[in-house]
Amino acid sequence: MILKNFKKTVIMLLLTFFIIPLNVFAYSDRIIVGGENIGITLNSDGVLIVGIYDVDGKSPAADAGLKAGDTVMTINGKDVDNIEDMAAKINNLASEDIKVGYMRNGKEKQTTLKLYKDENDVYKTGLYVKDSVTGIGTLTFIDPETKLFGALGHEIQEQTTDKLLEIKDGKIFNSTVTGVIPSNDGNPGEKQAKYNSADTTGDVDENTTQGIFGKYTKELPNKDTYKVAKPSDIKTGTAYILTVLNGNEIKKYEVNITKVNKQDQKNKNFVFEIVDKELLDKTNGIIQGMSGSPIIQGDYIIGAVTHVVVDNPHKGYGIFITNMLEEAEN
Repeated sequence: MILKNFKKTVIMLLLTFFIIPLNVFAYSDRIIVGGENIGITLNSDGVLIVGIYDVDGKSPAADAGLKAGDTVMTINGKDVDNIEDMAAKINNLASEDIKVGYMRNGKEKQTTLKLYKDENDVYKTGLYVKDSVTGIGTLTFIDPETKLFGALGHEIQEQTTDKLLEIKDGKIFNSTVTGVIPSNDGNPGEKQAKYNSADTTGDVDENTTQGIFGKYTKELPNKDTYKVAKPSDIKTGTAYILTVLNGNEIKKYEVNITKVNKQDQKNKNFVFEIVDKELLDKTNGIIQGMSGSPIIQGDYIIGAVTHVVVDNPHKGYGIFITNMLEEAEN
C-alpha cells in the first residue's frame, strides 16, 4: 500500500512539473531600448484590392462581388504571391472568365471574374490592387537574448480601406529624419524622412494591433538595457520618451503620465501629456512617425507611444511594454 501511494505521488509530481501554464513568457527582464527612426516595408499575404473601376460602362469586379478590402489569394486555383504574379497568371489564361479565390473578413470565398477589353484591345479586371506598403516609424525595443524586436505599438493599416494589412513578410531599415511638420488641433503633424530600403536591420513577421514584430538581423547596438516594467510598476507623474526629430540623433523628452489603465486591453493602456518645451516648440505635440517611441520611467521601460489625441496633440496614449513583448513571442 505504501509503495502504491508512493507511485501515485511520483506520477502526480511528474504531471505537476510538466504542465506549463500557457501565460508564461520568456522575454528578458532587461531589454535594449530603441528610439531609432526606421523605414518599414510590409508585403501583403496575397494581393489586396483597394478599389474598383468600370471598363466601357461595365464593372467586372462589382459583378463578381469583389470590393475594396478583399485579398486575392488564387487565380484558377493557383496561389498568387504579388501583383506581377497575378498579372502573369491572368495573361497566360486563354479565357475571359477566371476563377478568383479571395479572403474577406478572415473567410475564404470564390467567385468568377469576367474580363473585358478596353479600347486598346487590352483585357481589364476592373480592380485597383496593391501588394505592399512602405512608411516610417520608431523602433521600440530589442530583446538581447532572442533578438526579437518590436516597433510602432499599433497596427499598420492599408490607407484606402483602413483595415489591418495581413502580411506575408516585411523589412525594417535605417531611416534619417530630414524635417518635421508640426501638429495642430485636429491635424497631427508628421516626420519627414529619407531611407535606404537596401540597408535592412530586421525581418518583420507580424503586423498586429500591438505593433510590428520580427527578428533583428544586424549586430546588436551597444546601448544600456532597461528593466521591463509590469503594469503595476507604472506610476502617474514624470516619464520620458525617446525619439528622433533630426537626422539620427535620439533625444529624451519629458512627459507626464496622467492616467494608467490596469484593465486588460491591447493598447491605449495609459495616457500622457508632453511637457517638454523643446519638443513642443518643434512638433507642437505628437506627430506621425513618433509611434513606437519608447517611454521610460526611472530604470524601467514602461511602454511606447501609440496614438495621439487628435483634438489635443499635446496628449497621447501609450501601450504597456509587456503587451508588446508578449505579442512578439506569439
